[in-house]
Amino acid sequence: MVEIELDGQKVEVAEGCMVMHAAEKAGTYIPHFCYHKKLSIAANCRMCLVDVEKAPKPMPACATPVTQGMIVRTKSDKAIKAQQSVMEFLLINHPLDCPICDQGGECQLQDIAVGYGGSASRYAEEKRVVFHKDVGPLISMEEMSRCIHCTRCVRFGQEVAGVMELGMIHRGEHSEITTVLGDTVDSELSGNMIDICPVGALTSKPFRYSARTWELSRRKSVSPHDSTGANLVVQVKNNKVMRVVPFENEAVNECWIADRDRFSYEALNSEERLTQPMLKQGGQWKTVDWQTALEYVANGLRQIKAEHGAGAVGALLSPHSTLEELYLAGALVRSLGSDNVDHRLRNAEFAASQKGAVRWLGTSIASLSTLQRVLVLGSNLRKDHPLFAQRIRQAVRKGASVSAIRSADEDWAMPLAHSLVQPHGQWVASLSNIAAAVAAEKGVAAPAPGQADDASTAIARSLLGGERKAILLGNAAAHHADASVLLALAHWIAEQTGASVGYLTEAANTVGAQFVGAVPQTGGLNAAQMLQGGLKAVLLLNTEPAFDSAAGAAAVAALARSEMVVTLSPFKANLDCSDVLLPIAPFTETSGTFVNAEGRIQGFHAVVKPQGEARPAWKVLRVLGNLLGLPGFDFESSQEVLAAARGTLPADATHLPADRLSNAPAGAVRAATVGSAAPAVAAIYELDGIVRRAASLQLTADARKTRGAAFEGAAA
Repeated sequence: MVEIELDGQKVEVAEGCMVMHAAEKAGTYIPHFCYHKKLSIAANCRMCLVDVEKAPKPMPACATPVTQGMIVRTKSDKAIKAQQSVMEFLLINHPLDCPICDQGGECQLQDIAVGYGGSASRYAEEKRVVFHKDVGPLISMEEMSRCIHCTRCVRFGQEVAGVMELGMIHRGEHSEITTVLGDTVDSELSGNMIDICPVGALTSKPFRYSARTWELSRRKSVSPHDSTGANLVVQVKNNKVMRVVPFENEAVNECWIADRDRFSYEALNSEERLTQPMLKQGGQWKTVDWQTALEYVANGLRQIKAEHGAGAVGALLSPHSTLEELYLAGALVRSLGSDNVDHRLRNAEFAASQKGAVRWLGTSIASLSTLQRVLVLGSNLRKDHPLFAQRIRQAVRKGASVSAIRSADEDWAMPLAHSLVQPHGQWVASLSNIAAAVAAEKGVAAPAPGQADDASTAIARSLLGGERKAILLGNAAAHHADASVLLALAHWIAEQTGASVGYLTEAANTVGAQFVGAVPQTGGLNAAQMLQGGLKAVLLLNTEPAFDSAAGAAAVAALARSEMVVTLSPFKANLDCSDVLLPIAPFTETSGTFVNAEGRIQGFHAVVKPQGEARPAWKVLRVLGNLLGLPGFDFESSQEVLAAARGTLPADATHLPADRLSNAPAGAVRAATVGSAAPAVAAIYELDGIVRRAASLQLTADARKTRGAAFEGAAA
């Protein structure tokens, strides 16, 4: 440790730290623009100049290493005058457009100019003009004359997103930030550039000119999309969600969020919102009141149970639903006498987990940044889990070795030490070969026949090296026809190499759905069997089988043969197969709980009132249970539902109990399935109903690529 004196205060920091780090530890604010705690040091704005004793001139705090006994003054005349001079130069070419700038009210330059800027400019020359750029549907670069060349956006692309999509060209007053070739910014993390831009050069295109920052109420929430459980700040005006930005949580999402977390809010205000209950009568949809709709559903369930038995009733649940909703939906169906409950809509195999164990990440999210060896199987990591990919990218920058087994050669925006690109049908053989190579290296018996070829030996040796390592199974591995075989092989390799083994898990509440038992427990039909059309009454909670299931369009045709299909959704969904549409509140309009991939329990509250006649799904399910006369449906709040769903888990528990989290295989390694269909995996902007209806996300390059592939597949 090194001790320095900062404004008369003794501060101890680690050797190699900068003066800025010492100031942060001491709680001393030093004005800055280019410095950001998550990015490399550029020292190009010079706003953080401080007075260092014995130094001939002011020194940049962000790039001056501490030395023993150093004396630093941040508020001396020398430091203040230097900072004021820098501010004067920064404002020479900055446009005088604060009244119409979208960044007004939350602009770092504006704030610091109040303290360090002059009341008038000494420069009478014309200000320079930088032409705008069109970089896609998410980021606006309309006013690049505001740019102060801090290069935060450039460094973010290189260091966090892994793609240098923006760069600086020319020199001096001709310098400008651009995509160079006129390309669009297509990173799945691109919206974070808006947050870190200290001026109004990069702004949100969907939010642009829609509200002033001081008009917005800020409310904390949790992302309902992938399994990171990113913490959000939802900004609201007039009971309408206007913008979503990250809430910093170092253990989960740091200070970043993915673009689908940031821009999917557009769907919440779209014309596709379902705001009133609807019944299909004579092939036509009619708007009805809640009493009529719920009595229709209750009477239908009673009649179908009486005529066909309780086994003719089932529920298909979305893992993007809250813990409370999943628990009550399962309780409703089981109280009717059926065990046909499942959330595994995209799975091809439904092997029972060992003793009801919950499949999870196998390690903490934060630890992904410190791994030294990683093997990823069956995931387009960058698109499936952008924030997990970002953490592993940081590990690679520190020297980690990443290996991958996948069906396509996607760009992960990070260097891969080893990559096996093979059809999904060969993944079992690939893991068997790696297991054989590990066995050969350690002199033990392999768990399955395999050939230790050069590629598998290289991956095996990589996993045998290092200290912190993980084998991560992606969405395609979880949905694979041989998912249990892949897990058994991965578990054996992990045991032999000292790695953790875990699932990246697909949705916001995949782990929570397992915890509350949203799967058949006593021999009920699984999701694939229900999607084949064997039920007479089906409840669809927050899901659209055409897009959310492995069966796709065939599921819609099969469900249409049922006597009654009830859709509980925030959107006008499943119109072709449903008989009843019940409008439920999305995550911004209800309280609830998500459990992320590491088993972290995160609750959230409604940030706006439900639109129209929409109601929280837990309330709809509770009233339906009451109408059916079922016991145990007397909940008055979502907190009471959560308490019932938690069971014996303490109310203050922040994570699921360790004895429930297990990725141990249910059985021994067996032969692979021959000729199985490709695993059903959702594209980045097709994951759930909200992102599918977010207009700006559907204009991105990733969405266009998905639609193009789907079109080509349909044409073929």
